[in-house]
Amino acid sequence: MSFNLFQNRGSNWFSLTIFVYIVIKLSSGFWEVVLKRNSYQAKIEASRRNHQTRFMVAQLNKETTSDIIYPDSDGKPIADNTLQFRWITMIKANLDWLFAQDDQVFVAGDLLWYPLEGNNKKRLAPDVMVVFGRTKGERGSYQQWKEDNLAPQVVFEILSPGNTQTEMSQKLLFYERYGVEEYYIYDPQKNELSGLLRGEEGLEIIEEMNGWTSPRLGIGFQLTEPELKLYHPDGNSFTTYTEEKQRADKLAAKLKELGVNPDEIS
Repeated sequence: MSFNLFQNRGSNWFSLTIFVYIVIKLSSGFWEVVLKRNSYQAKIEASRRNHQTRFMVAQLNKETTSDIIYPDSDGKPIADNTLQFRWITMIKANLDWLFAQDDQVFVAGDLLWYPLEGNNKKRLAPDVMVVFGRTKGERGSYQQWKEDNLAPQVVFEILSPGNTQTEMSQKLLFYERYGVEEYYIYDPQKNELSGLLRGEEGLEIIEEMNGWTSPRLGIGFQLTEPELKLYHPDGNSFTTYTEEKQRADKLAAKLKELGVNPDEIS
């Protein structure tokens, strides 16, 4: 009888053990499901908050960027002296005449160029710049992100005694970084000309500028005395407004001698 009792007790303990085991397994499975569900919900909530945060930051950046003012002037004069001014205006005017019939070439002089949206400190005003692929028209400044993100392909700098080595080095780095293809520097007081052309490793020095023809502009450079000569693709030399006016006046006088009224010629 004691043996049967022992067996019954053993059977009961065994059944109880199995029962506890099953309860534990079921409980652990239940809590595992609960934990997984809570974890999943936490991830969803975190993702939602993340998205909201990114959206708010994007909106804030957008509003901040749109509030930035890009001044039309840097407070510096166009030129330091009459010689520098004459060269800047002559190059600008002749390039205007050269591309007068091409609406997709924009030529500017002393216009502030902002290459990066949101940064009104990073800017430069080339003495003359040419942008192929942008329409003519008035601009307070050249904000590149509003211009199909096209950087000026050609820039000219006319030196004056006030230019420092540091200033010119900074300009070179700026033009190098922001995509200028041709960069020409002329010192009219020393009659010295240098140029750089974009190659595989960035802007590279043009070894011989005398007799050089600009790949983009098609104009020629001739180092003569007492000053540089620039030529249109047709071989005619660059002229100043005064020289062009004198030429026009001579032509008008000849026409009048022939009995032709210049004002009636369309």
